[in-house]
Amino acid sequence: MSPERRGGRSLWSGVLIGIGIAAFVDETVFHQLLHWHHFYDRSSTDAGLVSDGLFHAFGWFAVVIGLVMVADLRRSASLSRRRLAGGILLGAGGFQLYDGTVQHKLLRLHQIRYHVDLAPYDWTWNAIAVVMLLAGAWLLRGVTRRVPEE
Repeated sequence: MSPERRGGRSLWSGVLIGIGIAAFVDETVFHQLLHWHHFYDRSSTDAGLVSDGLFHAFGWFAVVIGLVMVADLRRSASLSRRRLAGGILLGAGGFQLYDGTVQHKLLRLHQIRYHVDLAPYDWTWNAIAVVMLLAGAWLLRGVTRRVPEE
């Protein structure tokens, strides 16, 4: 396998893990612990709980698939830790920005909270997502120009 392809697999395994981590944190903290919302809040509580279960399964599968990819890359001594870390940040930040813009605002599946001024929550949620995306991009800067890695 070419170094570029191995590097791409390290990046994509990180993206999957990052998506799963962001989904896990969202589900655990905001859905289960704080009870601020469900994945789908435009129906009954039962529908919201089912949607949370599906969302949780999605996040779990993303992490498992990403970790299987990492194990395969480690087995063949092809893992790029820098690309993996950058991918995790890109995946988590990208998922969070997608959640904050598409799911919260465009589709209106749910909001972060209800019966409060949403602006501080929305700005904080999306700002954290942008910081993660920038950090991931910073980790990946110039990494494609180097074939031998760490």
